[in-house]
Amino acid sequence: MPKANSPPLSPEPELDLSTKGQVKDPSALSSAVEAAKARFLERNPISGKLFEEASQYLPGGNTRTLLYTAPYPICMKKGEAYKVYDEDGHEYTDFVGELTAGLYGHSHPVIQKCLIDTITNVGLNLGSTIAQEAAHAKLMCSRFHLDKVRFCNSGTEANMHALAGARYFTGKRKVVVFSGGYHGAVFGFWDGVQENGVDKHEWVIGRYNDVEGAKKLIEQDDIAAVLVEGMQGAGGCIPGTREFLHQVQESAKKVGACFILDEVMTSRLSPSGLQAILGLSPDLTTFGKWLGGGLAFGAFGGREDIMAVYDPRSPSSLAHSGTFNNNTLAMHAGFTGLSEIWKPEVAIEFNELGDSFRADLQAVARGTKMSVTGRGTLVGIHFSQEGTTEIPCREAIVEDWDLKDLFFMEMMEDGFWLTRRGSIALILGTPKSELDRFVKSVGQFLERHQNLVTLAK
Repeated sequence: MPKANSPPLSPEPELDLSTKGQVKDPSALSSAVEAAKARFLERNPISGKLFEEASQYLPGGNTRTLLYTAPYPICMKKGEAYKVYDEDGHEYTDFVGELTAGLYGHSHPVIQKCLIDTITNVGLNLGSTIAQEAAHAKLMCSRFHLDKVRFCNSGTEANMHALAGARYFTGKRKVVVFSGGYHGAVFGFWDGVQENGVDKHEWVIGRYNDVEGAKKLIEQDDIAAVLVEGMQGAGGCIPGTREFLHQVQESAKKVGACFILDEVMTSRLSPSGLQAILGLSPDLTTFGKWLGGGLAFGAFGGREDIMAVYDPRSPSSLAHSGTFNNNTLAMHAGFTGLSEIWKPEVAIEFNELGDSFRADLQAVARGTKMSVTGRGTLVGIHFSQEGTTEIPCREAIVEDWDLKDLFFMEMMEDGFWLTRRGSIALILGTPKSELDRFVKSVGQFLERHQNLVTLAK
């Protein structure tokens, strides 16, 4: 079998199912998936053994549901720059990008030096306020136009504290969110509130990109906050329209609700986040992922009067604690990445490269069941009977998960690491030649399986 970094196989219309290739029977998608799984098992025996061992101690051999894939997940051994290497010796171009947190890659020299210097000269877990947290806060306030900001450990926590602060500030209870939205591990809204979701809030769930529907839901009594992503990330990189997001902002302002923009993923789409591109002025913004320089990180910030509910100098303030909120590594690495690497001109240039990459993918997928959505360096790949790139909300598309599985496994054979759901977050420094190679690989996949992916006429 070819190594993961070997060139893709050329289309051969009548290859045996034991080899990667086009299937004779147009209805045999399941056979193609099973053949890909058989190759997967043959290529990755060490990952299989490690999975069996892990299953003795972890439910399903896994501690992060997104990364579980059948028949078992790949086990990575190391990462370097924009590449990752698995335990079976395969090399991949990393398109997972740690779900946007891995913006700087796996071994950026500036980040490495910062972490080593911090460990050597500052230490870990000082159990006190440190000067560096103010430095990072000042830089974030400047870049993202915040009055005040507080740090936490994840995007989940950022949204949790922003919502608690909004309810306390307004004295109201209801929170408007949108189906397909994901705001952290316990704030998912695929089909209502998820079973593992926090039900403390009184949720009002609307349809994403539904302008009139959003207006109706928000402009009612007892709405404390509206929480929305400018582009739904876990929902498939579905961009919010300017009209929709401005209506959300306007309606929230009209009834005195806090407009909370979740930029945990999208803050990397410009020097000042997606809100700057769209001309939005949220009351609060939530952050996470890459802004910790590769370390666990979250933050929420915005209007001074709302953020004041967390000022411990006030006897009526809300408590907001967390052992690692201001940990030395994240405070130093996050600041270093934002100040020395992710300069405004770098952000602009890199996202322009991402836009070009997405356009190339859309061109090669035209006329097939594959479609490509996203903004800048964040990309979503979909397979559906319509093959449309115009996806306003999660309810508008039924994903073909068999095709997604086939794509996922065959892209691994061609040396590309991405999520099963088809999300891509580009790593800074990934050569354009690798982006072009991926576009070529996708085109060959679609040609190889044209009887499975061509749109019905």
